[in-house]
Amino acid sequence: MTSARLAVAIAGAAVALASCSGASGDTASDTPATTASEGPGPFFGVCGGLTDDEVLAAFAVPAFAVVTRNSVGCEWETSGPTGPSVSFSWYRGSPIGRERMGSELIGRPAEDIEIDGQPGFEARSENATGQTYLCENGLQYGDDFVHFSVMYADSVPTADPCAVARGLLETVAERAQ
Repeated sequence: MTSARLAVAIAGAAVALASCSGASGDTASDTPATTASEGPGPFFGVCGGLTDDEVLAAFAVPAFAVVTRNSVGCEWETSGPTGPSVSFSWYRGSPIGRERMGSELIGRPAEDIEIDGQPGFEARSENATGQTYLCENGLQYGDDFVHFSVMYADSVPTADPCAVARGLLETVAERAQ
């Protein structure tokens, strides 16, 4: 048999096998996708719908030096990029597991949380005296997630960072549209 005839015979056998597979109901369309999309989450608005005064009250600091708003989130800083800060991010079509894994890889073990029926995580960092100085948490909404990071840097915390982050996240969850 020539190589051309062999190729035709193999192609014909492949087509025949494929049609037999289709007849038994075992087709690729019957197999579930490995990554199913849950669809987009709700609308959160600029800064998750939070006002500067609400963040200021939760963070328990006298004033913000800088407030940054952009297309992916907001950051409230008390004394520039190295001082105490609160940041909010809204990730569209991005897996929360990657954010959680990143926290764990840099030494912030994550714990499961749930707010308003939405699954999420909370991770914290402590200083040498065991005081929490940084806390981040996030909630999953379909294919999206929202995330807060509350950091007191080298300053003495004026409030529990995880209580601040959770309180702000609860407010954002209540306002989700």
